[in-house]
Amino acid sequence: MVPPPRDVAERRTLPAAVVHHVRRVSRHAKQTLDRHRGRSYLGVMTAAVLDRIDSVTLSSVTLPLPTGISDAKVLTGRQRPMTEVAFLFAEITTEGGHEGVGFSYAKRAGGPAQFAHAREVAPDLIGEDPSDIGRLWTKLVWAGASVGRSGAATQALAAVDVALWDLKARRAGLPLAKLLGAHRDSVRCYDTSGGFLHEPVEQVKDNATRTLSAGIGGIKIKVGQPDWRADLRRVAAVREHLGDDVPLMVDANQQWDRPTAARMGQALDEFGLVWIEEPLDAYDAEGHADLARTLTTAVASGELLTSVAEHRELIRHRAVDILQPDAPRIGGITQFLKLATLAEHANLGLAPHYAMEIHVHLAAAYPDEPWVEHFDWLYPLFNERLECRDGRMHLSGRPGLGITLSEQARAWTVDRTTIGS
Repeated sequence: MVPPPRDVAERRTLPAAVVHHVRRVSRHAKQTLDRHRGRSYLGVMTAAVLDRIDSVTLSSVTLPLPTGISDAKVLTGRQRPMTEVAFLFAEITTEGGHEGVGFSYAKRAGGPAQFAHAREVAPDLIGEDPSDIGRLWTKLVWAGASVGRSGAATQALAAVDVALWDLKARRAGLPLAKLLGAHRDSVRCYDTSGGFLHEPVEQVKDNATRTLSAGIGGIKIKVGQPDWRADLRRVAAVREHLGDDVPLMVDANQQWDRPTAARMGQALDEFGLVWIEEPLDAYDAEGHADLARTLTTAVASGELLTSVAEHRELIRHRAVDILQPDAPRIGGITQFLKLATLAEHANLGLAPHYAMEIHVHLAAAYPDEPWVEHFDWLYPLFNERLECRDGRMHLSGRPGLGITLSEQARAWTVDRTTIGS
């Protein structure tokens, strides 16, 4: 008979207590190794928590505008001129020392509601892993489920959601667009802030000249006045001033009925517009679809919708050629990415509304060439500036969104609270 190996022979002669001790130590070592691999000693997956949220600071900031802003909704008597914009900022810090900032906003009304809702649900974030952004969005939605999944409730969550994405990208040392997977390092951009109806057309033309000299590529002007002939005169004057090669868009801010939209759409075809924006009520998907089928000029809409589900109706009806979601309005970046996938699948163009500090990253990650809307109103809120040149808005190399709140933003804070340490 072949004798057993020497180590086996020795184990047979070890005292039982020693053998038991060796087995116990070996089992403990395996459990420790398995935990480091993300498994418990029972072989069940456990959470690989990288960090935990330590505090959330919410700030309600009122941005004053230099003059009252009027679009068609003011001229038709549905709204008053806009003199300020209410912002909700969320600043998140973790036990590991990482930080992120995000924001949402409301025009004319809704800012205090966003702040109040965020303050109610934010305690549910403390101690959570900031990497689990999708799960945390769902958790906060359920925390306030009785007030719905659109409108002020999800707009309040948007500030937190954007801050979590900013934190994640900062921790990775990447601009947010690169974290998401950018298709380009710059995006076509157009300006809206110089094209409102409270200014005469000569001033709008001067604004457009300055805008183009600043490196911005396109001009959008407001239409939808009670006198449709005044709209046509305004568009003709601006087109003549710009020439045929400068991209020009118009925005009716939902102030036309179906017959007027059809008539105006046909009349505007001659001006070579990039798109006609919000020709009808934002929720009239069927009316938009009729226009999109009959007009030569592209139809764009979506900025005032407040959820992915509402946008899905536009997509389902083939109601627009260009979708214009607003990440802060639909619940943040998590929801925007879901919507962008639907838009890509439907072969739609993309032109996110407002909030260029967020949307330049999301547009850069969209497969088809998008547009980003430039507004100079937000300049005082941040220490950094986005660079526009040669008609495009360029990503910076700064990690995350690449923004930090200015001292002026701090000075305009009207309410503030910190949850956690």
